[in-house]
Amino acid sequence: MFEIKHTLCPSCSVGCGINVILDNEEIVGTFPYKRHPINEGKNCSNGRSSVENIEGKLSFDSKVLDDVIGKIKSCNNEKVTVIFSGNNTNEDLQAIKSLCDSKGFNVIAYADNLKNFDPVASYDDIEKASNLFVIGNILYENPLVGRRIVRAKENGAKIFVNDDLENSPTANITDEFTSVSVKEFLESIAPDESSVILFNEIDSVEDLDLLESADSKLLPVYSKSNTKGALNLVEATSKEDALELLDNSEVLLVFNDDIVNEFDFEFKSIPQMIVFSPFQNDTTEIADFVIPIKSWLECDGSFTNAEGLTQEFSSVYESENMGIVEIIEKINGEVE
Repeated sequence: MFEIKHTLCPSCSVGCGINVILDNEEIVGTFPYKRHPINEGKNCSNGRSSVENIEGKLSFDSKVLDDVIGKIKSCNNEKVTVIFSGNNTNEDLQAIKSLCDSKGFNVIAYADNLKNFDPVASYDDIEKASNLFVIGNILYENPLVGRRIVRAKENGAKIFVNDDLENSPTANITDEFTSVSVKEFLESIAPDESSVILFNEIDSVEDLDLLESADSKLLPVYSKSNTKGALNLVEATSKEDALELLDNSEVLLVFNDDIVNEFDFEFKSIPQMIVFSPFQNDTTEIADFVIPIKSWLECDGSFTNAEGLTQEFSSVYESENMGIVEIIEKINGEVE
């Protein structure tokens, strides 16, 4: 029997709704969520394919978790580092933060070399802006925010793009294209209160400070679904600081992230790498221990999207795996 259940797309921080199609409780595909206020019945290719990794789903083994807790107990807490990932729900992140606070673990909250901005522009602000200043290829990487940029242009906004790719989808709708430093870009555009600056990648902390001092509304678009929620709880970690923490870690706890693809670092140099993941990925391949967990499809929770809207979602189907909150409770009960 076919069923359609609502959930949120986990592919980036835009916060689109998707419908998951089930046939006798087996996921067979997705269908656009027609009444969802963010994407209004549209899903990009990443959203449509977001359920495909269920084929690489991992199965839980309680003995492995007991071994992992033993490894954590035997290590100096100051040498334990935790990856605080925007792939997790707000509820999971709160549990992870409580664990780190109580045990004194180090935290890496890497957010595409970005940080939290508050307040931020809304998606409606994009469509109503007189000028849009875009850093990065947002139309390609975040199409449903890109759709708002197209609407803004239709409404008469001027579009200014600064990117390395002159022939990108974003560059193709621009009124003016540049490929310069963020400092030079900001000096050339003179943003004001009727403008919005959108960006999904910035090279340096100094550039982030320049953006924060601009007169325009800002909207950072993160690559992970709940990075905004994560940064509401902890401060963002720069790439340089993250690498230093990794270099001094004896145990690395990775909660639901494929972290090895984000850093040029020899992760095998860390004595114990423990990964909590619902699916196989490059990080699980090199881990010393892998603890299967529920995916977002198998749990209730919430994500906070790029514009700061927190949306709740419900599980699509049941799982025998433990959720992160359950695992944290077990670790908390046994690690001093």
